[in-house]
Amino acid sequence: MYEERASRLSGAVVWTNRPATQPVARPVLPDGCMDLLWSEGNLLVAGPDTRAYVPEGPSAFWSGIRFFPGTAPALLGVPAHELRNRRVQLADLWPARAARRLSDRIAAAPHPASALEALALERAEPPGAALRRLVSALAAGRPVAATADELGVGARQLYRHSLVAFGYGPKTLARILRLQRALALARSGVPCAETAARSGYADQAHLSRDVREFTGQTLGSLLR
Repeated sequence: MYEERASRLSGAVVWTNRPATQPVARPVLPDGCMDLLWSEGNLLVAGPDTRAYVPEGPSAFWSGIRFFPGTAPALLGVPAHELRNRRVQLADLWPARAARRLSDRIAAAPHPASALEALALERAEPPGAALRRLVSALAAGRPVAATADELGVGARQLYRHSLVAFGYGPKTLARILRLQRALALARSGVPCAETAARSGYADQAHLSRDVREFTGQTLGSLLR
């Protein structure tokens, strides 16, 4: 069973996923975010995805904190594009002693998710105003060129910044955020054609192509 709540760290989400009685591996869909994960003694980082990630192996208990888009690289000290579509041990990114100390701390905590949140509160910075404006504009469907102008940066500068912060360019981030907006509407019962129109797609076929590209599934199978 999956549960989540808003974190005390601005823009972040704390979550847990307990294995079901008859577990079925469900894909983790691209969302523009990066996560710090804990499972069975392992402290890992989930990089930014451009395709669905399907967990392998037996079902396990997971805890995590999902950071606001663009904020995790400053905490990790690694540009997001180096972690694109990857799950890596924190010890591969940080000095082994520092990673081991944090792993021991989380292992000793009664609630790993709360321990991850406490770690983030100590070490991570909340999203700044410029980052919030960028993500909000792209999430609302603003064109990338217009967003760059509003932020007072050039297109190339915005692209370079986005690679470091999000793991891909602003157009890819905008498409992923649009997909998440569409999925939220569809899951709430909005018909597919209306979902496409309200999310900024040219038509339902356009929505279907993006769903297939980013998730490897049809919209109908995701909704089921």
